[in-house]
This record gives sequence, C-alpha cells and structure tokens, in this order.
Amino acid sequence: MFNPEKTMIELADGNKMPMLGFGTYLINDQENMDKVIKAAFENGYRLFDTAQLYRNEAVLGNSLKKLGIPRRQIFITDKVTEMNQGYDLTIQSTEFSLQQMGLEYFDLLLVHWPIAKKFYDTWRAFEELKKRGEVKSIGVSNFTQSHLELLKQKANEMPVVNQIETHPFLRQQPMIEFDQKNKIVTQAWSPLGRGAVLNNPMLEKIAKHNNKSVAQIILVWDIARKVAIIPKSSNPSRIKENSQLDFKLSEDELGMIDLLDKRQRTGNEPELVYELGKQY
Repeated sequence: MFNPEKTMIELADGNKMPMLGFGTYLINDQENMDKVIKAAFENGYRLFDTAQLYRNEAVLGNSLKKLGIPRRQIFITDKVTEMNQGYDLTIQSTEFSLQQMGLEYFDLLLVHWPIAKKFYDTWRAFEELKKRGEVKSIGVSNFTQSHLELLKQKANEMPVVNQIETHPFLRQQPMIEFDQKNKIVTQAWSPLGRGAVLNNPMLEKIAKHNNKSVAQIILVWDIARKVAIIPKSSNPSRIKENSQLDFKLSEDELGMIDLLDKRQRTGNEPELVYELGKQY
C-alpha cells in the first residue's frame, strides 16, 4: 500500500528519503506557494525540493514556517547552481540558502548540473558541508554515467541520489541501472515530461482501463522502476491526485509504457552543460 507520508527509501549513507516529493520549480509568489505547500503537506508529501536557481528558497521557507510543522517531519532538498560552484562559493552559497530558508541544515544537497572547471572542488565542498552537519546527505543532479565514473576518481564519499530527467519519452534505463549498481537512488525531475507525455494515446488508454489519470499512471510506473519522484503542480486537486498511487500496473502495461521511449529531452543535455559551464 503506497502511503506518501510513510513510503521511504533508505539511502546509502543510512538516511531515509521520501519516495514522493513536491517540486517547486517556477512557483515564486508567496500566496501561490502557501496554497500549494499546504495542499501538498495535507496530502502526505514530506519532501520539498527547491534550488538556488529557482529563486524561491525564502518563499518556500516562509510557507513551511507558516504551516508550523516540526522540522523533523519534513525533508528539504536544495541544489547549488553553476555560478555558485567551486569550493568557497559552494560553501558560502549553501550557508546563504540555509539563511534564506530559516533552516539549520538541508536533508539533501545536490550539485544542480556538472561543470568541468569546478567539478572536484564543488564535490569537496559538499563533503565538507556534510562533515559540518549543514547537510545530512549529498548527491548530484543531471549526472551521466561518465560524470559519476569521473567523480569516483577523487571522491571520499559518493552521491546517494542522482536527480535526472526521466519520463516515458526518456526512459534512461541504463542510467537507472548504473545508479542502482552503485547504491545511488535515481530521482526523476519533471516525471511528467513537463506535460509533453500527458496526451499520449497509449497512456490515455492505460489510464482509462485503470480508472486513473495519465499522471498517476506515469508516477506508478516510476515507483515500479524504483525511481523516486517529485511531481509539481499549482492545482490542489492535482496535487492530491498525484499522491494517490496505491495501485499497481500489470507487467504488460509497464512494458507498453517502456516502449514509448524515444530519448526525447525537455531539458538540457548534461554533457553540453558540463562543457559549457552553464545551462543553455
């Protein structure tokens, strides 16, 4: 039985992370943030995902404070943007992000995108922040197998999470299998493909057969793949719907969704960001 509040994944460092989280990308005004965070929390979401790039850390922090929930009940993920990478800047910007959110620590801190020039220095800062207790777990976002192999050459501690773009049009099965072999939890950002997959006839057919929404079908497919998810919505009824995942798909249905893969990205290509040193 899937319970969003209680369905946890154990990370390689011994900490636990909710399987289902709530993404806050493009939610910037206080009134809207208050509304969606309240709806998410009431429906069992306990992981809230933000990033320096989103420029909404203070807004999210305010909403969480207004809800008056104990810090230990929620799991907060933040990400260090490209312009703040490097040893000193990573530490300084993370401490500033904590101040912005009114927190003493992040449950998970991610390198938002890998960039060549500051690759190892940034990770060294992550390891230091964990030693200081300002971060409980450290991970990465948008890393490929090559980036993780490269990191392994100098890292004292490997990432426990890799947050990547994956959805039915971009299955990324080899990447997910690599993460699993290396005890790294794969987490899907934009698991609904920024809406690109929602009108697919095959997914609509499976949804109708199960009397569920297309979004619910995709999220349950992810759970079957052992992929953590952070769907985002500004609609309280959809926020509720996206947490109601206590059903299973048949092996045939899962296989049909797998066949939709066409390696279609909605975001940047990680290797190009790595080379350019910024998103494009």
